Amino acid sequence: MQQPRIGFAGMGLMGVPMSLRLLEAGFQVTVWNRNPDKTAVPAANGARVADSIQTLVADSDILMTCVTDTAAVEAIVFGPEGIAEYANKDQVLVDFSSIDPAETRTMAAKLASMCGMVWIDSPVSGGVAGAEQGTLAIMAGGPEAVIDGLRSVLAPLSQRVTRMGDVGAGQVTKICNQMIVSCNVLVMAEVMALAEKSGVDAAAIPQALKGGFADSIPLQLTGPRMAERDFDPVKWHVKTLLKDLDMANDLARTMRSAIPMAGLGAELMRMHASQGNAERDPCTLVTMYTEKSG
Repeated sequence: MQQPRIGFAGMGLMGVPMSLRLLEAGFQVTVWNRNPDKTAVPAANGARVADSIQTLVADSDILMTCVTDTAAVEAIVFGPEGIAEYANKDQVLVDFSSIDPAETRTMAAKLASMCGMVWIDSPVSGGVAGAEQGTLAIMAGGPEAVIDGLRSVLAPLSQRVTRMGDVGAGQVTKICNQMIVSCNVLVMAEVMALAEKSGVDAAAIPQALKGGFADSIPLQLTGPRMAERDFDPVKWHVKTLLKDLDMANDLARTMRSAIPMAGLGAELMRMHASQGNAERDPCTLVTMYTEKSG
């Protein structure tokens, strides 16, 4: 049976390593990015580069998107010369972006009405390291039969694909994920600063807590960088966590569900972002408690 052709839009921190994993697995992958310079690495590893979304759609059976926010997804799918103009009912859209659940449901219905294409929301967790190693956790929303049909394609990217429900359920699950991750990294910054001020070697904290109830992947990956003030290269962005926390608070208001810790987390993240850190790695959060302001 011939493998499906894959089209991948969005060559950012996650899209590049994900496309490389698919290439390594033997899939034909065509990539597209608003800034074509970012397609250089996949192209050097065998990916085809589409000069337009029309070409991307024409060369693909499965369209994958991984971009910054809801507005970026909407622009790629429904903007002028977007996916919706050229796709058909035999193709599937798999959106790895972390975006608004309600907007996801609205866009999925619009796409189906325009061209019959099925939308699967498949946000991921695991960061750049997970994308590089193929160990992402994928939380999917959409028809069960379609998701089951995608499992062999998603296998090179993930350790686990879990269907959470209908379209939009994956995005709700990702918001829950990001609430935990964001609050974790915020308190981690407090911990590192407190340890330093108490005369404890903060760099030893991750190893000391490894395997205990306080351990986490963010602690092991980000804790040492906080302790060493190792802020580059950027592995993820403060602005991304802020966006996700804002979506969590919007969803909580709609659902009338109290999320006081995530609410405070959003304001702390916003304060840090407003001080010139939006594009920086979240390990810079430690500077809120350790560095004197100018």
